[in-house]
Amino acid sequence: MRKFQCGRYMLDLSRPRIMGIVNLTDDSFSGDGWQGQTEAAIAHGLQLRDEGADMLDLGAESSRPGAVPVSAQQEIDRLLPVLQGLATCGVPLSVDTTKPEVMRMVLAHGADMINDIQALCAPGALELLAESTAGICLMHKQGSPQTMQQNPHYNDVVKDVTNFLAERVSTMQAAGISLARVCIDPGFGFGKTPEHNLRLLQHLDQLSVLRIPLLVGLSRKSVLGVVTGREPKERVAAGIAAHVLAMVKGARILRVHDVAATRDAVAIYNAVETV
Repeated sequence: MRKFQCGRYMLDLSRPRIMGIVNLTDDSFSGDGWQGQTEAAIAHGLQLRDEGADMLDLGAESSRPGAVPVSAQQEIDRLLPVLQGLATCGVPLSVDTTKPEVMRMVLAHGADMINDIQALCAPGALELLAESTAGICLMHKQGSPQTMQQNPHYNDVVKDVTNFLAERVSTMQAAGISLARVCIDPGFGFGKTPEHNLRLLQHLDQLSVLRIPLLVGLSRKSVLGVVTGREPKERVAAGIAAHVLAMVKGARILRVHDVAATRDAVAIYNAVETV
């Protein structure tokens, strides 16, 4: 498995890596938002690193179904103090944003990766990232957070997601962006019914035809609640099971809330794979 260039870092993806979530919103679906609590958010990021996170993902605008958008300045005000506080933590720092003006600001202040649920479709985003060395995550979603769960429909969810991501990867190449900087995310929960999500997980290995590292985020997602009947903070075991299945199907980066538990699952997976 090739290496993944991520700003100041080069990640070896010969084994799965863990991305810990540092949520800076005030309306997180999983109840873990640190908006307005800079020191606590920094401490949380350091704790996730100590628990085994190989990278951290900072997000300051909620993308849960029905979420209300925030301005670019609100995002920047939430992100920069935490980004600066974690700048020397020793692992890559990803920022979850769709806005080019936010991307520009966080890249200037040490962000190593942009995690974009709109796959760099906003005007100017592609050109901005082409001028950087940051890692890029291209995610699939259908609709906007305000509408995406209102009767999502696909002809074939696996083929439709794969085709969309293939087109975005081709666009990256055409813009001169090295694919060593790119990973892809099928977007579990973003404009998808529980059945769509389960089918995507079942056939996740089909995305390997794109030969791009696969990032998966199933942590505490609603599909786990549909299957288990549990609330978000009670979905740790379900999330571990889902992410183990994702690793078996080829996932290289796991975006999670529960780092310590995921670290143990990854350790067992690696031990079996290297016997």
